[in-house]
Amino acid sequence: MEHFIAGLPKLELHLHIEGTLEPELMFALAARNGVNLPWPDVASLRAAYEFDCLQSFLDLYYLGASVLQTEQDFFDLTWAYLERCVADHVVHAEIFFDPQAHTARGVPFATVLGGIERALQAGEAAFGISWRLIMSFLRHLSEEAAFATLEEARPHLPRIHGIGLDSSELGNPPAKFARVFAAARALGLPAVAHAGEEGPAQYIWQTIEELQVKRIDHGVRCTEDPALVSYLANTRLPLTVCPLSNVRLKVFDEMAHHNVLELLEKGLCVTINSDDPAYFGGYMGANFRALVQDLGASREQLCRLSLNAVEASWLGFADKARLTHDIRAHGACHGAVL
Repeated sequence: MEHFIAGLPKLELHLHIEGTLEPELMFALAARNGVNLPWPDVASLRAAYEFDCLQSFLDLYYLGASVLQTEQDFFDLTWAYLERCVADHVVHAEIFFDPQAHTARGVPFATVLGGIERALQAGEAAFGISWRLIMSFLRHLSEEAAFATLEEARPHLPRIHGIGLDSSELGNPPAKFARVFAAARALGLPAVAHAGEEGPAQYIWQTIEELQVKRIDHGVRCTEDPALVSYLANTRLPLTVCPLSNVRLKVFDEMAHHNVLELLEKGLCVTINSDDPAYFGGYMGANFRALVQDLGASREQLCRLSLNAVEASWLGFADKARLTHDIRAHGACHGAVL
């Protein structure tokens, strides 16, 4: 099974590039930029990665992002993630970035985008990893701040493939951003949004009805509403599920209680992703292994999860056809009946 997982082509659709900032790189960038971190060393920083909720993680996440200051910093961050993609056989990535987390510190929008994009272009040339880039709004900030970010992004829109919504879910319903999402749609930007991680099933309905999203990020609390589960199964509106993240942030108390395979068997278009892997203990390969070790996932189920990611991606028809063939061929070689 380890060999099977290693060779399975994977697509990652829910990945915060700032959440790939490993402690070693954080300390290296802090030294480069003269930033004083509140931890004496890598070991003590890793020890701080014990979270009791989403907010406890976000507090550390934003503090860590303070070391990202130059275009080279963002290039190095993204390149390190792409090297992880190679190791886990991730062949396509649709990546979130949070400009507000950086522009609020005086880092220009163009600096953030330039470093990330340059690394993605280099990674595609070197490794063949295709990509899309999604600009996320921070939902704990105001709608006005989101509009300001959208305006700041206008000169760069040909380089951005869509918009998203992340950060603190509780108390920040999707409807808070309905007008800015409508403005983004008018500019031709498709949308995704986090919902149903800490927030209730009603937040998922809001992302569908008021934000008109193409995918729902997380969405695991859809099971609170049977009508919503039926809707998601019938429409195949994708859920980008992040198993290790869900356990580390106490959405589920342990992996054995995760509902991702239950949703898969009900016909939902669920996909596997790593979210903020530097903080949550694993990239794509680790998430797939956890499904086998703790939920007993079969080869056939793992293939279906990857095929769902092809379906849910923003790739064109020809690329989807090629990756579908590659995943099915890999499954057939290892006895997975699809």
